[in-house]
Amino acid sequence: MKLVHVYIEHAAMQLNRTFAYDGGNFNVQRGMRAVVPFHHRELIGFIDKVEEIDDRDAAGFPYELKKIVDVIDDRPLICDELFELASWMSHYYIAPMISCFQVMLPAKLKPRTTRHTIKTEVWVRYVKSAECLTVKQKAALQKLRESQEMLRSDFYAKYKSVGKKLLEKGCAEAFFKEASAHRQIRPGTASPFTLSEEQQNAIACIQGWKKHHVHLLHGATGSGKTEVFLRLAQDVIEQGKQVLILVPEISLTPQMVKRVEDRFGSQVAIYHSALNNQEKYEQFQLVYKKQVKIVVGTRSAVFMPFHDLGLIVMDEEHDASYKQENAPRYHCRDVAIWRGQYHRCPVVLASATPSLESYARAYKGKYQLVEMPGRINQQFPQVQLVAMRNAVRRGDDYLLSQELLNAIKARIKRQEQIILLLNRRGYTPILRCVSCGHVQMCPHCDIAMSYHKEEQLLKCHTCGHQEPMPYACPACGAHTWRYLGAGTQKLEELLHQQLPEAKLIRMDADTTSRKYAHQQLLQRFEQHEADILLGTQMIAKGLDFANVTLVGILNGDALLNRTDYRCVEMTFDLLEQACGRSGRGDKKGEVIIQAYDPAHYAIQLAAAHQYRRFFKEEMKYRHIAKYPPYAYLGSLVFIHRDQKIAGKDAHNAAKRLYGKADRILGPSELTKVKDEYRYRIILKGKDREALVELLMETYQYHRSQKLHSRLELDIDPLVLD
Repeated sequence: MKLVHVYIEHAAMQLNRTFAYDGGNFNVQRGMRAVVPFHHRELIGFIDKVEEIDDRDAAGFPYELKKIVDVIDDRPLICDELFELASWMSHYYIAPMISCFQVMLPAKLKPRTTRHTIKTEVWVRYVKSAECLTVKQKAALQKLRESQEMLRSDFYAKYKSVGKKLLEKGCAEAFFKEASAHRQIRPGTASPFTLSEEQQNAIACIQGWKKHHVHLLHGATGSGKTEVFLRLAQDVIEQGKQVLILVPEISLTPQMVKRVEDRFGSQVAIYHSALNNQEKYEQFQLVYKKQVKIVVGTRSAVFMPFHDLGLIVMDEEHDASYKQENAPRYHCRDVAIWRGQYHRCPVVLASATPSLESYARAYKGKYQLVEMPGRINQQFPQVQLVAMRNAVRRGDDYLLSQELLNAIKARIKRQEQIILLLNRRGYTPILRCVSCGHVQMCPHCDIAMSYHKEEQLLKCHTCGHQEPMPYACPACGAHTWRYLGAGTQKLEELLHQQLPEAKLIRMDADTTSRKYAHQQLLQRFEQHEADILLGTQMIAKGLDFANVTLVGILNGDALLNRTDYRCVEMTFDLLEQACGRSGRGDKKGEVIIQAYDPAHYAIQLAAAHQYRRFFKEEMKYRHIAKYPPYAYLGSLVFIHRDQKIAGKDAHNAAKRLYGKADRILGPSELTKVKDEYRYRIILKGKDREALVELLMETYQYHRSQKLHSRLELDIDPLVLD
């Protein structure tokens, strides 16, 4: 008989093992999905191993071997490489194997009991000819015979009643076929660009270096990194191999996709969270069936079923969006490097502001450091710092200084374009009663509700709770609301008042919730349907508009107020990336940074485009506090709706952990989220493997004691506030 070992779909660490079943007469292979009985219900799981055993051996099992109910797939979904990757992720990120399989697949293929149906389409195909056909019918049938098969909707559109008659007479037949991505077959174009000396050197370094397979491409904004990617990709495709290009956010995808499709035509698949489940499935199938050579996508694209990868590019590698927030809490960079090692192909990590961890590895020689410090147009934008304390004292608006307002007016007069960055959406982040001081808080989180004036709603940007704007203060009944702070909606309103002739496009989470909204808004701005593009951090990186000659950054030091240890690095990254949007064409660019603390070294060095100096300065503080890259971090968060239970479990865990890690921070109480109280312990250590074992040991103790709080583990957490 066939003994089949299956990972069931229950995503719990205590069930992170295979269960044995009788394979019966099914065609079973590793990587297929199977329906299996489990505790009086049927679950879906992945087949891990199949072995032939003698019936007498089966009879000797200590329990009865249940039979597989059904096998869903006719061929494996998870190849040997992805099995190895899932096993590595399960250990490296302390996550169940089944959760690793789930993150690798589009929703319609994930091993869940409530499966999505795969969309099908009706096609027609040639069956036979007949003597009684009219001239038009014969012509239509001949076209169908030549094309072998056609979508029925296309067939009817071309031949209308003639096509229906052919089906009625049995000359053609209709059949169902799984829907697939409809690609417009078109060739790519040759590169029109002449490479700069820096670009040529970068390509030569990456292609010629054999010692390491990871390369850190540190290139200034506007240095031409994208063209380097495309030339490397072109060379790999000519060798018959595949290419993966990763971008951190959907907002960056449209421009990258356009560049790649212009170069490589219909050889490109696109994969990101803005696609619906069917579209993701269809793009997945293009790669699975080896119909495309290049994939451009966000974080989840790193799991596409490649068979022969020749190059992985990770653009804006510093971006926090590459870190998964839910289990398995993987970092896309780690997975990309693992797959690069498996395929023995180069991995190019690229950024104008590399993460401190990546730059430190390159500095020590673990990665190859490739630098492109110059711009293609040989000119960096002029940066001006505006101290908002002084501006407000002299009577300027607290949101928009006179310097920035004058610069905007000058650009509009010259028919040039402006990008304004304010990293907070909504109208105002805090609504406070002047009479009693009451702040309208989210009833489910310890966070102030943000006022969205357009909809007259208060929204929690953490849990999504919404409620109507209250007419009076619920605490004292007064009608004296005061709006504290400002968001993109308020900036848009102010600009309409100050510059009624200016055309604006606002780009934030509120205006980009519709499908293809990112692409449409950016396309409108590129076609100069607007003078000003204002938005949150989604417009701060990756965008390339030749006519943008002014970038204004409002509240440039806002991130410094966060308690997270990365807040200074995040501030530098955001400012440097935003500065890079200005002056990318032939016209001279300018940047105006408004800040209340413009003397801070992160702001000063970003204005001077001095990444190396910032790296050295920030690393001093990381070394003193023993934060990455000088130590590894492990996070344990205890969560419960009862504050006492969460706090008690966290404090008891801290006592058990005392003396086992290099350093222990906490437990510290975090903000309540979705009616749940949270306490966190941070472990620091030089040995990552020892931290993993310590986290796992704590988790197993937590489970064995049947404690009521939920324990969430995270190794290498990026955000700690």
